[in-house]
Amino acid sequence: MERESFNSRLGFILVSAGCAIGCGNVWKFPWMTGQYGGGGFVLVYVLCLLLLGLPSMTMEFAIGRASQASPVKMYQKLEKPGQKWHIHGYLALLGNIALMAFYTVVTGWMMYYFVRFLTGKTADLGFVAMITNPGVNVIYLLIAVVLGFAVLSFNLQGGLERVTKYLMTGLFVLMLVLAFHSGTLDGAKEGLRFYLVPDFSKINGRVVVAAMNQAFFTLSIGIGSMAIFGSYIGKDRTLLGESVNVIILDTFVAIMAGFIIFPACFTFGIEPDAGPGLLFNTMATVFNNMAGGRIWGSLFFLFMVFAAFSTELAVFENILACVREMTGWNRPKGCVACGIGIFLLSLTTALGYSVFHFQPFADGSAWLDFWDFIVSTNLLPIGALIFSLFCCFKIGWGWDNFVKEANAGKGLKVKNWMRPIFCFVVPVCVAGLYIYGLITFGWK
Repeated sequence: MERESFNSRLGFILVSAGCAIGCGNVWKFPWMTGQYGGGGFVLVYVLCLLLLGLPSMTMEFAIGRASQASPVKMYQKLEKPGQKWHIHGYLALLGNIALMAFYTVVTGWMMYYFVRFLTGKTADLGFVAMITNPGVNVIYLLIAVVLGFAVLSFNLQGGLERVTKYLMTGLFVLMLVLAFHSGTLDGAKEGLRFYLVPDFSKINGRVVVAAMNQAFFTLSIGIGSMAIFGSYIGKDRTLLGESVNVIILDTFVAIMAGFIIFPACFTFGIEPDAGPGLLFNTMATVFNNMAGGRIWGSLFFLFMVFAAFSTELAVFENILACVREMTGWNRPKGCVACGIGIFLLSLTTALGYSVFHFQPFADGSAWLDFWDFIVSTNLLPIGALIFSLFCCFKIGWGWDNFVKEANAGKGLKVKNWMRPIFCFVVPVCVAGLYIYGLITFGWK
C-alpha cells in the first residue's frame, strides 16, 4: 500500500497539533485544573509537558517516520528478530479505539450545545439533562462518527489535511476573541489569580500524577497517534523542532481555555471543581447572562466543535491506517467498517447515563470514566514508557538509531546532554508516577 504524505510542513504541524488540540485542552484541562487546585496544577502540568511530553513526542515521531508504518506495524520494521515490542502496537490501536469510545460522545455534546445556541433554545439547557437524554446522545454520536469518516474517505491531502487547516485557523482566532472577552468580566481578577498563582500547599503526589496524565492526554502521546503523523512527514525537518511547534500550539490553546473559563466561574459563582460539566455549565451561564449571548455562545461552541473534530479526525485516521495495513482495504471500505465499529462501542458512553448504567469506580462514575481510565491512567503512560525504553536502549531500537532519525533535517536537534532526560528522567518518572497513580486511584 503506497504511503501517503502531507502537501506541506504547515499541513503536518497543523494536523499533528489538531490531534493534540481538542477536548483535552478546552473541556478536560479546565476541570482538571479546577479539581486539582488551580495555579499549582498548571505549573506542574507545564513542567510535565517540557520534561516528559516533549521527549516522548520526539521519540514517537521518530518511530513513526523511521518505520513508515502505522502503530500495528511500526515495531516490526524496527525491532530485532525475535523481539516482542510489536505487541505494544496492538495496545496502541486498542488505546485509540478506547479513546474514541468516549471522545465521539463528547464531540456530540459540543455539537448539541452549538445547535441549541444557534437556534436560541437555551432557556432549559443543562448538562445533566443532556447526558441523561438517550435520543440526543445517540443522534449526535452518529453525526460525529459519520462526519469524521466521511472526511477520511477521501485521500489524506484532500480530506484530513485540507479540513484541519481550516478548523485550526478558525480555532485560534475564536480562542483569542473569547479570551479577551472573558478578561472584561467582573470576576476576571479573582479567576485569573486562582488560575495563574500557584498555591504550593495544594501540590501533592496526586496532583503530579494528574498533571502527567493530562499532559499525555492533551498531546495524544503513548498510543501511536503522533507516530502515524511522523510516518507522513519527510526528512527535511528535525523532529525535536517539530515537537516544540506542536506543543506550543497545544499549550497555547489549553492556557487560553483557562483564560476563558475561570474569569467566568468567579463572575457567576460557579465552583471551579465542578468536574466534566464545568465547561458546559459555566459557558451556558455566561452566555445566558450577557448581551448578545446567543451569538457568543454559538461562536464558542462552534470553536469547541472545531477543537473536538480536529482530534477525532486525527485519531480516526490512526485507527483507519492500522485497519487498512492489517486488511489491505481501500479508504472507503475501511471507513465504513471502522465507523460502524466505533459507533457501536461508543453507545456504551452515549447511553451510560440513561440506559447502560455502570459504576466502575467511586459513586457517580460511569462508562466515560471507565474508558478514560483505560486511556489516560493506563495506556498513555505505559505507551510513553515503552517508547522511551525502545528508543533509548539496545534492547530495542537503540539511542544511536533514534538520534539519527530525530536529527535528520533542519531545526532543533537532540544533543548529547539531553540523553539523561530521554533515557532516565522520562522512564523513571513515568513508571514511578504510574505506579503511584494506581495505588492512590479512587477505586471506590
